[in-house]
Amino acid sequence: MEKTEILKEELNYIKNERIKSSAEVLINLIPDYFFKVPASSSGKYHPSFSQNEGGLLRHTKVATAIGNEILSLEYTNNLFTEDEKDILLLGIILHDSQKLGNPQGKHTRFDHPLIAATFIEENKDKTELTEAEIDLLKRVISSHMGEWNSSKYSNVELPKPNDKYEFFVHVCDYLSSKKFLEVNFDDENNIVRVRK
Repeated sequence: MEKTEILKEELNYIKNERIKSSAEVLINLIPDYFFKVPASSSGKYHPSFSQNEGGLLRHTKVATAIGNEILSLEYTNNLFTEDEKDILLLGIILHDSQKLGNPQGKHTRFDHPLIAATFIEENKDKTELTEAEIDLLKRVISSHMGEWNSSKYSNVELPKPNDKYEFFVHVCDYLSSKKFLEVNFDDENNIVRVRK
């Protein structure tokens, strides 16, 4: 499986070649199940496009497309630097990369944001990311669940978004999970875009 080829469009949103090559390294290290499993085991919290085989991948592609669209707005130039935009996009790509844990469990791990942040920390020396970029990446991933930061099934309390970076990644993930959103995909799991 060529993981970076599957996420080629999303990687191409990243402008800085150093950050992009680091993204490729990290994507090649994420578990294979990420590309195969549904976005949620129950189907309760995600739209139909993120159900069934490949659903988690499609959820991630939609969240990243939402992020890229928002970051292309003139307004965001006053909020984020170009490199920060790239790290935010990478955060969205990787936010659910450890959703079933590592090694893989049968169900979504409530603490998957923290597992993903640990994955980033453990593999940072394989990248060209700065310590500040690693820290930002870990923070936006750790807090992506937003206000849904506790569960009766876990004693872990996840951090809530605390700044504009963390809130941005949370909102992109949140919007991608809304049942009113329907997105069409081709046979390669790429978003079908209607051209005018």
